[in-house]
Amino acid sequence: MEIVAYGVLLDEEPLLRQAFDEEFDGRHELRCLGLFLNRDTVPTAAGHQVVLSSVNDTLDSEVLRSLAKGGTRMIAQRATGYNNIDLTAAEELGLTVARVSSYSPYSVAEFAWTLALAVDRRIVRAAHRTREFDFRLDGLMGRDLRGRTAGVVGTGKIGTAFARIAHGFGMRLLGWDVAENPDCLALGMEYVERERLFAEADLVSLHVPLLPDTHHLVDARALALMKDDAILVNSSRGGLVDTDALLETLRAGRLSGVGLDVYEEEAGVFYLDKSLEVMTDERLARLMTFSNVLVTSHQAYFTRDAVGQIAETSVGNVADWFAGRTGDNTLVWPGLGAGTGTPP
Repeated sequence: MEIVAYGVLLDEEPLLRQAFDEEFDGRHELRCLGLFLNRDTVPTAAGHQVVLSSVNDTLDSEVLRSLAKGGTRMIAQRATGYNNIDLTAAEELGLTVARVSSYSPYSVAEFAWTLALAVDRRIVRAAHRTREFDFRLDGLMGRDLRGRTAGVVGTGKIGTAFARIAHGFGMRLLGWDVAENPDCLALGMEYVERERLFAEADLVSLHVPLLPDTHHLVDARALALMKDDAILVNSSRGGLVDTDALLETLRAGRLSGVGLDVYEEEAGVFYLDKSLEVMTDERLARLMTFSNVLVTSHQAYFTRDAVGQIAETSVGNVADWFAGRTGDNTLVWPGLGAGTGTPP
């Protein structure tokens, strides 16, 4: 049978095809599409029992109904996050949904530090200057991170990897999460209330999933608590930060630097070439005007190691569905309709 994958990036496709070929050895075909799955594109999925989705696809109840009507029975999300999927509707429709529960945490943690160091040491501004043969140092002064405080919001695998790097820099560690991580405690991390973390940290990095309780976790109140010269980094989910509140904070001349790999309205913008269009998202356009803000296009995970693991796990989830198996990656398993595809 033919399996269709949506939102496949140019550098991702060879790794996805390699994992697919190794798992199925020609017993199934893989169709890779660069377009994202949404209400406009869902007709292209008709006749495909299995769909490989991306984090920027829109799998709301309407799209899921169209998928089910077209014969889709299994959705394998090529990401850890799944806030773009209506799981309740999927279960009602008898669809199986799986995700990639984990992959290299170092890819995201290292990129979060890339953002932090870039805004601290004004790397982007410096690079632009030197390309124009302007070698002045005016306005490029950063600061040592050793001895300063890193606030890690979310201390799962990625947050712990971030904390280890902070520990290597010689930073004091504050953490906030629903449960304390022994690995972080071993690094000397002190778990504190969220308000204290925002108030005391020189660098705040976000590593929690986007849930109703974490939506706009960094709001006007949290930003008001932060030091005027603090650095904020978000490499998790855009909805964790209230963009309007962040813009007001930046307009007030507060925060030394902000590194954003995600943005709450990134769907339909990130991963696409918008260079020849008028940017209609005024908030994103305003963010770009601040010299101490660095925005990247949700690429923290984008290493050969991590993408390879994501591909292997996603294909493995499909193989499990064919075999009638569930696992830690399974989000919805309605029973009816699951495992009804042709066995590999």
